[in-house]
Amino acid sequence: MNPQARPKVIIFSDHLLYPSETFIQAQAKALCQFEPVYAGSRRVAGLDLSKEQVYTINEGTTRGRGLELSYKLFGFTSHFIERLRALHPLLLHAHYGPNGLRALPIARKLGVPLIVTFHGSDACVTDLRYQVTSSYGFRRYVANKEKLSKSNALFLAVSKFIRGKLLAQGFPEERILVHYTGVDTKMFHPASTEGSPVILFVGRLVESKGAEFLIRAASEVQSQLPATELVLIGEGPLRRVLEKQAKQFLRRYRFLGAMNPAEVREWMNRSSVVCVPSVRRRSGEEEGFGMVCAEAQAVGKPVVAFELGGIPEVVTHAETGFLAAERDWQSLAKYLVVLLEDAKLRERFGLAGRQSVLRQFDLADRTRALERVYTMVSRSPSGEDKIWLDSSMVSCS
Repeated sequence: MNPQARPKVIIFSDHLLYPSETFIQAQAKALCQFEPVYAGSRRVAGLDLSKEQVYTINEGTTRGRGLELSYKLFGFTSHFIERLRALHPLLLHAHYGPNGLRALPIARKLGVPLIVTFHGSDACVTDLRYQVTSSYGFRRYVANKEKLSKSNALFLAVSKFIRGKLLAQGFPEERILVHYTGVDTKMFHPASTEGSPVILFVGRLVESKGAEFLIRAASEVQSQLPATELVLIGEGPLRRVLEKQAKQFLRRYRFLGAMNPAEVREWMNRSSVVCVPSVRRRSGEEEGFGMVCAEAQAVGKPVVAFELGGIPEVVTHAETGFLAAERDWQSLAKYLVVLLEDAKLRERFGLAGRQSVLRQFDLADRTRALERVYTMVSRSPSGEDKIWLDSSMVSCS
């Protein structure tokens, strides 16, 4: 198909795009039948997006900041709407619930269907008393999510776990599909360079990612296997606290900061095992899917994680890795030792993990499924009382 002839879909996120949101960009890049363009309030320091593909309300000027404020208070800006209308978009696809609420008036003004993907905290957080860093937009979303749930939007949940959370909050069953975002299995491929034993952590250095429990577990591992090194990739507000903890309890460790996907892949191939110790916060926040688990398995590495949220949909206990009870760092340590001491077991889990990802979470396959949803939605008649989906459709495959 001629790329110039492909119908356009608007990929919407308030801020375009943070370094941790590679999965949004990867999904958009994988589209074949549709041409993605990005729209949001403003650009942020993060992922590299083609200038020709990006449409923002705030271009960084004083006037732009005023337009962004107007949009967030009143729901739209006429100039921005007209720029998007000129694209003749087929639909608008927003990522995260708060962005879905922000995009709702835009989709209505454009007269196009709205799709909203829920990724994790946007579906899990229910108690803002314990979400002290939540933005105004998130607080507004929690207070007004009923407007979104009662709209004519289609909701994509990144796991069955997230679908259950949406159902518990009153989102209509007939308009929620489970759609695994997917992993680029050509990029994340096995090319092991494993040498000395390495436990790898990849994630933001925040409470919900549970790095403190991994440091405790790694301390126990190093007491039995002193050559083991803990490597942590990621940035976040807890870095100094975690570095202090690591200095106190660990013999060998490294904090490498944020890295791009290619660098993460290289470290995954270099590692012996990848650990994902995510935990539930009092606010309700949980791991929605476990993308790091899927990426690690794609490169043929076993995963040790807490049994939480959507992670059991990715990691099969005693087949592709091990799952410990949440916050049980002693069991985490035990499973890490088992794998570090048994190269054949690591290889067996790694092979099984790669096959599982190819079968269920391959980005190309997942994106073809998404394109079928795009086609279905775009062919449906518009109207606030229209229900997009037959009630029997509960997955996107």
